[in-house]
Order: sequence, then C-alpha cells, then structure tokens
Amino acid sequence: MNMPATLAVSILAGLIGAMSGMGGGIVLVPGLTLLGMDIKHAIAISTVSVIATSSGAASAYVRDRITNLKVGMFLEVFTIVGALAGAGITIAAPRRPLFILFGSVLLASWVTLFAQRHEHWRPVARQDKFSQWLELAGSYHDQATQETISYRAARAYLGGPLMLGAGLIAGLLGIGAGALKVLIQDLVMGLPPKVSATTSNLIIGVTALAGTSVYLAAGFIDPGLTAPVMLSVLLGAFVGTRLLVRLSNQAVRRFFLVMLAVLGIEMILRGIRGV
Repeated sequence: MNMPATLAVSILAGLIGAMSGMGGGIVLVPGLTLLGMDIKHAIAISTVSVIATSSGAASAYVRDRITNLKVGMFLEVFTIVGALAGAGITIAAPRRPLFILFGSVLLASWVTLFAQRHEHWRPVARQDKFSQWLELAGSYHDQATQETISYRAARAYLGGPLMLGAGLIAGLLGIGAGALKVLIQDLVMGLPPKVSATTSNLIIGVTALAGTSVYLAAGFIDPGLTAPVMLSVLLGAFVGTRLLVRLSNQAVRRFFLVMLAVLGIEMILRGIRGV
C-alpha cells in the first residue's frame, strides 16, 4: 500500500471523527479500500484506530467539561455487547454486502438528521423518572455563544436498547457507529449536539475495544500497519478537538450531514459494482 496516502487518509479520519463524534471509521474504511486493502482488514484496522480517535478526543472533551460521563458509562454497557456480536458477524460475512450495508447505514443516518436540519436544540421539558434516577443531567460552557448550557437527558430506557444496535453496527463495520450514537443521544435522549458528539467519542473507544478483541483473535489486524495508522488518526483527532469547541451546534450538524451523504453514496456504488 501507498504509506504516505494511507497516513494522509488516517489524519483526515481522525480530524472528522473528533469533530463529528463519528469515530473516523466513515473515512478510514472507504479510504483504505480505495487504496487497495481488503474491506475486512480495513474494518479491523479501523476498529483499532477508533480507540485512538476516542482517546485523543475524549480526553480533551472531558477536560473541557462537555462530555457527560454518567450518560456515557450507562450507554457503554449496551454498546459493548453489540460490538462483540457485530465483529463476529463480519468475520463470517461475504465482502460485497459489507460495502452496501456500510453505505446504507450512513445514508439512513443522513436522512434522519436532514429531516431535523432546521430544528434548533431545545432543552427537555420534563425528565422521566428513570433518567432522573440515573442523574443524567449536566451543563457546559459554550465557547461559540459564550453561554452556559444546562440540559437534562430523557428516555434513557429507549437510549440504552438502541445503543445495543449501534454497538452491533460498530463491531460489524468498524466505524465506531458514532453517527447512530449521536442521533440516539440527540433525537431520542434530548442532549445538545455538542454533548452528543463529545459523549459519543467517549463511548466509541470502549465499544471499539470490544470489537478489536474479536478481530485480533481472528488474525485480521496487522500490527506493522495498524501502529502508524493509529498515530496518524490520533494526530487528526487532536486537531479536530481544537476546531469543535469553536464551532456552533448548527455548524457541527451541517458538517456531519455532508460527510454522511458523500461517503454513504460512494460505498453503496462500490458495493453494487462489486469493487
């Protein structure tokens, strides 16, 4: 493989993963396959790199007090189980459907977010008893508006089971499934977009660690290639965290939409053509 091109794609993946909360796999898997890598090996390496993205971004967001640790720890329980199952399915599945499934997941996420594109975040009016019992609430200082944003999470009883599905997709496609995790926290649980994106970064790393154990045992991970990819992804994630805190919630969502549409269409076309 072309190593300079591989490292460039990895840096871009880390940048986008940190800014959007998607984990970087949405860029890394298509990029590595375009450079000639088998999609199963690309998914395995992407799963490992997601840990680097999460580590680089999540630490900064926790420091800036944007990430909600209680929400993240509650949802991680569900995503870990899903990731283990998803990685096992990928190892046994044919390659061509993986391209189509990858693109379909991204486009489904795009459709859901596009329908909400004109809506601004509004605080949850009433928190249900289960979410209140879990103490899923918090606040953060928004540098873009210079305001302190207070919020409460709702419908944790739906968010948890839905995260099981997000973990399944994460393990299956090596993308971190940050797109789905952000949507669940944003649209189902009522969290602000920045909190959804940053908490997603925290959850992604733990989810990816579970999937990595399966791919490592199956021999799909090449340490010689994975190490430089992880370092490059980490560099991109470091830059991405510096950009996110200066952007508005609407800018983060628009950026998210563009990436989902472009990469979703590209992967489906490659799956149909059998590339």
